[in-house]
Amino acid sequence: MTLPTFDTPIELPLSPETLAAINDHLRPLEPPQILRWAIAHLPQLYQTTAFGLTGLVAIDMLSKIAPTPAAQPPLIFIDTLYHFPETYALVAEVEKRYGIKVNVFKPEGCTSVADFENKRGERFWERDEDSYDFAVKVEPGQRAYQELNVRAVITGRRASQGADRASLQPLEVDATGLLKLNPLFAWKFTQVDEYIKANNVPRNKLLDQGYKSVGDWHSTVKSGDGDAGERAGRWAGKEEKTECGLHKNYFAMKSKAKALETEGVNGAGAATT
Repeated sequence: MTLPTFDTPIELPLSPETLAAINDHLRPLEPPQILRWAIAHLPQLYQTTAFGLTGLVAIDMLSKIAPTPAAQPPLIFIDTLYHFPETYALVAEVEKRYGIKVNVFKPEGCTSVADFENKRGERFWERDEDSYDFAVKVEPGQRAYQELNVRAVITGRRASQGADRASLQPLEVDATGLLKLNPLFAWKFTQVDEYIKANNVPRNKLLDQGYKSVGDWHSTVKSGDGDAGERAGRWAGKEEKTECGLHKNYFAMKSKAKALETEGVNGAGAATT
């Protein structure tokens, strides 16, 4: 059987037919093979990561594929300013272990929690969670893509995580035209966990303290007995919430955030009224 051929790098924007052909080609491949294909074919390729287990597996795999750390897709980390200390420690550990550059982006005009709360007020996530997600994750992410001229990103999403991810494909195109590669889309959690252990991959120390998934400190709790799913403990009590915003429709989130700002819902004053 003749293998399909694709431009190196592929020409953007992708037609639906080309995207379908790429996914047909990638679907039966193992993650390292998908990553090799991506390095060869995807332009301006970066990896976005919050240093969860699947993202860490991809980082480790890429370190074995790329001939040097400089040849590995650079990392983008969105620092919401509300990560656990253990997460920041993991970022430093990954940088040291793999010798790879981590590009850090924070909420616009902010370098600290104090800066952010001066602009938005305290506990902004309680007043409007979607606007909070846009301010600390989506806007910094879009700014990163623009400043770094990113055309494609590697994600840590997997279909077995369920909800919006259940029908995940190896390669997707979002509303902005950004290519999103999901190299471990078909892996189960057991495969991820086995790889982490077999390859001594760094991991968040909170995972040894009863947490299953780690995000911002204010929206992450330890999973209790009987909690189902590997993302248990994220957005506790909010069963309808399954994504932080980075993988939602950018334009819809931006429109809502701007509308609320115009109405005066945002701003430090809202926290004291």
